[in-house]
Order: sequence, then structure tokens, then C-alpha cells
Amino acid sequence: MNSAVTFPLTVKMVMIDLDGTLIDTVPDLAAAANRMLADLGRPAWDIKHYRAWIGNGVPRFVKRALTGEMQAEPDPKLFEQALGLFRRHYGEAVSNLSRPYPGVVEALEQLSAQGYSLACITNKAEAFTLPLLKNLELYKYFKLVLSGDSLSKQKPDPLPLQHACRHFSIDTSHGVLVGDSSNDVHAARAAGMPVICVTYGYNHGHDIRQSLPDAVVDSLTEVPPYLRLYADK
Repeated sequence: MNSAVTFPLTVKMVMIDLDGTLIDTVPDLAAAANRMLADLGRPAWDIKHYRAWIGNGVPRFVKRALTGEMQAEPDPKLFEQALGLFRRHYGEAVSNLSRPYPGVVEALEQLSAQGYSLACITNKAEAFTLPLLKNLELYKYFKLVLSGDSLSKQKPDPLPLQHACRHFSIDTSHGVLVGDSSNDVHAARAAGMPVICVTYGYNHGHDIRQSLPDAVVDSLTEVPPYLRLYADK
């Protein structure tokens, strides 16, 4: 926990990451990637590799599946072919195996009832984000959804967080980001707002505590006690 931050946080808006925070999406992502690799005549990866590769958007995820490395660049033509295959396979089965983490629905219900404006801020493309949220009946909780291709930049850039604050006409100090990765911590720090991280998500295999978020929770149900609703004067 960051001792420089005072709890409870006085906020009006709660922004929540999707993959690894709201929903365990690895099973569908891994299945789509392995179908893509099969189409290309390549061997499949174990799901543990995919858990370490999530977090920087679909293009980078596909590159990691092709190369087996975090930052390597595959042949451009191969990549374009693979990206198209992945998008088709994932789009056909975006929510077949994915499920909200325990406590997510309860937390969203509680935060909504307490009067917080909820936003989903993700690096996942909108073509996958909206069907996933709608199919798993989570979309109804959010007044704003920003996907990885909604704006010109995505997390860890602060632009999505700043955009959400402008959308709700609040100062960045009256928003909080709840995420699972160093990307979320870096985005929040750059935007000048607090960040709470979950322990169970996708952070490339690293303990999220190493990124020094303001608080760490084991379930989204632990978030509301850290917050106090900001009242307009």
C-alpha cells in the first residue's frame, strides 16, 4: 500500500480494467490463438504462456504467439495473416469460456448502488470488448466503455483515463483506476490519480505489488471500503 495516499479515497468515478480484472479471458484468447497457429501449421502453446502474454493489445498478443517472446517482431506478412486469422477465430468465440472473476458482479452492484460512475477502460479492441461485456451481462453496469482502439492512445498512456474524467466532468483526483498490471499503475500515475490493483490478474508473471499501486486487493468486493463518494458542492 502507498503510504502517501489517504484512505478512503474521495472519488466520483471508478474505472475498471477488463482482462485479468473483471473477466478471466485467457481460455478464449488461448483457444483462438491456438486455432490461428494450427491454420499456419504451427504448434500450439500451453495456456500458461498466454497468461503471461496478455496485456498490451491484440497485435502484440499475436506477435508473442508467433515468436514466443515478449517483444520480438515476426515476419510482417506472416503477422498480417496471423492477425486476421486470430481476429476471426476470437470474434467467433469471444465469450465461450471466459467468465467474470468471483466477486465481480457483487462489487459492480455495490459500487453502482453507492452512486459511483463506472467506466471500463481496456486495451482490448472494441469489436471484442462490447460483445464480451454484453454476453456476460456486465455491460449494463458501465456508463462509459473505452477500448484499445477508441482513442489514439491506450494504457499505459494516460489519455483514456483523462478522457474518462472529461466525459464525467471531474478532476483526475476524483477518479480511481482498478486494474491488474503495471500498465494500469503507469497510466494512473501519469494521469495523477490513485490506483488499486487485484492480485489475481495478468501482469506478465510478476507480482503486482512490485509496481507499487496504492492498494492491493484479492477481490473486487474489497474495493468499496477503500472509497468514499465525492459530493458536488
